[in-house]
Amino acid sequence: MIIRDAKFITSAADRKGFVRPDKPMVAVCGKSNVGKSSFINMLANRNKLARTSAEPGRTRLVNYFDFGEFILADLPGYGFARVSKAEKEKWAQLLDDFFAQDTISHVFALADIRHDPTADDLLMIQFLYTVRLPFTVIATKADKLAKTRVKDAVRRVAAAFRTGEGNVIAVSNETKRGKDEVLGVLDSVVAGVQSAEEEI
Repeated sequence: MIIRDAKFITSAADRKGFVRPDKPMVAVCGKSNVGKSSFINMLANRNKLARTSAEPGRTRLVNYFDFGEFILADLPGYGFARVSKAEKEKWAQLLDDFFAQDTISHVFALADIRHDPTADDLLMIQFLYTVRLPFTVIATKADKLAKTRVKDAVRRVAAAFRTGEGNVIAVSNETKRGKDEVLGVLDSVVAGVQSAEEEI
């Protein structure tokens, strides 16, 4: 897959604003400051498509992007402590409503490769298993580890999430490590949706 002209579509604060796409939709989720915006920008070959911030908890809406062959939905980060209980509940409801849709083809679940998954990370993966949504774990910030340590870190993340090591991709926005593997997953997702539609 070659992504040439990704562009922002719209933001949604609640279910009334959700996009009903006519092509596959891929969601990106993860805790606050895990690198979602940087990951999206890497895929788009653009530095500022998704806004990055050193301040966790910046993304408070579902942001939709058109990537040509698929729609990407950037979800609010979870697990940020410095927001009110009411705000956390609002985000939780937004995520619940989003995942209740039947329009999601695949989920990229991001986790920081340098640390053990948090309780919130584990809860998200368990939720994806429960609702039977196909997902790939994206282990971000791989450039922050020595190359010799990445394989062991991937193995640790896979074990924590109870998934195969082949379902965990170590990525780096700085070095573009893992980008081709992610594009390969996207190729499979798009092809799978097209094949399913042809059988109907």
